[in-house]
Amino acid sequence: MTRHVRRRPVRTSRPKARTPRLLAAIASVSLLSAGLVACSSTSDSPSPAPEDSSSEPAPGETDEPAPDGEAWEGIDDGTELSMWTRAPLEAQAKALVDAYNASHQNQVKLEIFPNDDMEGKVGAAAQSGQLPDIFGGDVVRLPNWVGNGLFADLTDKIDALPFLDDLAPGHLNAGTAPDGTKHTLPFVIDVSVMMWNKALYAEAGLDPEQGPTTIAEFGEHAKKIAALGKDGVSGTYYGGDCGGCLVFTWFPTIWASGDEVISADGTTSLLASDSAKAIFDVYRDLNESGAVGAGSREETGATWVAPLQEGKVGVMPYPNTLLGALDEAGIDVGVAPIPGVNGGGSTFLGGDALGIAANSSKVDQAWNFLAWMLSEETQLEVVAKNGGVVARGSLAANEYAAKDPRLVTINEVAAVGNTPVAYNFAEAFNAPNSPWVQLIRNATFDGTGTVDADNDAITAILSQ
Repeated sequence: MTRHVRRRPVRTSRPKARTPRLLAAIASVSLLSAGLVACSSTSDSPSPAPEDSSSEPAPGETDEPAPDGEAWEGIDDGTELSMWTRAPLEAQAKALVDAYNASHQNQVKLEIFPNDDMEGKVGAAAQSGQLPDIFGGDVVRLPNWVGNGLFADLTDKIDALPFLDDLAPGHLNAGTAPDGTKHTLPFVIDVSVMMWNKALYAEAGLDPEQGPTTIAEFGEHAKKIAALGKDGVSGTYYGGDCGGCLVFTWFPTIWASGDEVISADGTTSLLASDSAKAIFDVYRDLNESGAVGAGSREETGATWVAPLQEGKVGVMPYPNTLLGALDEAGIDVGVAPIPGVNGGGSTFLGGDALGIAANSSKVDQAWNFLAWMLSEETQLEVVAKNGGVVARGSLAANEYAAKDPRLVTINEVAAVGNTPVAYNFAEAFNAPNSPWVQLIRNATFDGTGTVDADNDAITAILSQ
């Protein structure tokens, strides 16, 4: 897939007029920022759902279109649907559900669970056959849930979407089984981008409107910020003990360099490549020069985003969802794709995807919600209007994002970002003291020269 960000034209017309009911529904809805999902819970995998060996369509699945709609839109006939999501996505989920319920006969009953409880809740429900009609999960956990048979096969429905090629690929790939069957669609998109403090850049003699375009240049900029010698100010900062933070912000440099982080089948780590080692070397050099903020080695992710918001960091890869918080704190930042070794740019497509439970008897009605969620009208008037990242690339430079060019950049990079797919991803990367975290400690703090051996340790977990 292409790693470089390509600018798309602004759409000046839309194929459908917005319905009065939807416009009324969204008038009172606001969309808040989501938490970083790459730092997800790492509890045990849920038990497999009972297998359905029948070749017949799932209960509730028909070829009938929605009333006054098209076949790909599903059925809207007044059915009550159940939906689960996790607390960090509460605002986004409520915004979508409220707008849908106000404009459809079907009604979605939404339940929110604490982030750390979600996997256990899903696992218990899968074992007892009591999953909700619609539920979502962190993209790094999805391959495990798909492999355990929790989601219905939506291949035919997804392939019939007239805008399929316009959707962010990461969330689709995460829900695609090794046999090619598709199970999920993008729900909430959370991406990583390079951000820099414009005031500190200007003070250091750097161009405040131009962030780093290569990983080496990132290192140079961070050193110049550190050289200011300002009390408490560092060139950069990273979560040295936060595996999720590190995959979210470092993997994009490898992708932007034209390399992969894991094999296509998700069983082999590729983090001993030249581009990966180039990243480790830059951060090792930054540590040795004193340009990395104090506390990075012990940073578990709990306070990882704070230094930039406090104006104490010059430049660092960062979650897009906190752009608003930076603005509120009075920190003027630039935004760009995370660069590769020799240029280019990419992002980690984080967030959650939604699917339909394998045991749901309301597949077509549940599909009506999923298809509506990704329609142009909903993506613009519920997601984009409230500052969210749109799931459709052609809508990147929409009328709402255009008010802030940084939002256009975020939307555009989301259209060409990536999401790694591996059954044991969380165990290999996100878990406390994972082999990935150990590799980072050895390579960037201690300089042990053991990248190849540490990479093999990651493979040992992925291949289980």
